[in-house]
Amino acid sequence: MVGEDEGLSAGAVARRLGIAVTTLRTWHQRYGLGPSGHDPGHHRRYDAEALARLETMRRLTAQGVPAAEAARVARSAGPDGIARLADERPHTRDGGGHTIAVGRAGAQARGLARAAMRLDALTVRHLVQEAVAEHGVVDAWQDLLVPVLVGIGTRHAATQRLIDVEHLVSRCVSEVFGGVRRPAPGTPVPVLLACADEEQHSLPLEAMAAALAERGVAARLLGARVPPRALLDAVRRTGPAVALVWSHHPDTADLATLQALLDLPRRPTVVAAAGPGWPDELPGGVLRPRSLDEALQLVDSIVPVP
Repeated sequence: MVGEDEGLSAGAVARRLGIAVTTLRTWHQRYGLGPSGHDPGHHRRYDAEALARLETMRRLTAQGVPAAEAARVARSAGPDGIARLADERPHTRDGGGHTIAVGRAGAQARGLARAAMRLDALTVRHLVQEAVAEHGVVDAWQDLLVPVLVGIGTRHAATQRLIDVEHLVSRCVSEVFGGVRRPAPGTPVPVLLACADEEQHSLPLEAMAAALAERGVAARLLGARVPPRALLDAVRRTGPAVALVWSHHPDTADLATLQALLDLPRRPTVVAAAGPGWPDELPGGVLRPRSLDEALQLVDSIVPVP
């Protein structure tokens, strides 16, 4: 909750609600749903009552109520009325389903989850871009995206729904990660990233490639469902110092592929298996990073950062 003697910035409110800052400004300019007060020389801050009005506005518009009518309701209801409206409204979002649980993740993750459930691609992309710009790929991945993706996966496992939500979020994240500036053409490419055969979850490798790019390290990302023969051909052709294979599910974790990489006459200096699909026992010589941070540290130990 927002304390009586403090308030939230526009950016913090936008993240909490899962909307773009531009939407927040529009609601302020068009419908008068702005900060309760403004001290000269200071940025505007939103107190608890202003936040409650905005939460009502977001909830009503997400349920299809026209913005002008939603704003009228939000402005006319006092604090008690706003709370009552929140209790009376079903906790659903445009796009169907209930909210996504994100555990103890912060307001930014909750806002992203709300935008995802509304299938609001513009806001999802904006929030991810904002997190990457402010905190970098690693923190955006671990603190914002992983809680939301895990929450979506948990809901899907329980209901066999939200595939649309997962696809939309994944596409938006891919676009943001793909936009991270890469090293210049002609830069050596020491890292090869590939999903195991029939493995379709490539987003963690896209996060890895983007995080490496932030460090000035280039990577070849082969993407999803890379057959063993294609992976071996790529390694022979490019001679990477690091070859990392991702498996999300045990059904795609082929130990024979890892052994084949180790058996190459000119094998990579490091062969790594990442992802929850791999068993604890791996062929001798295969390394097992357990997180994005560990994978980056592994690359750092082999590849000098420019």
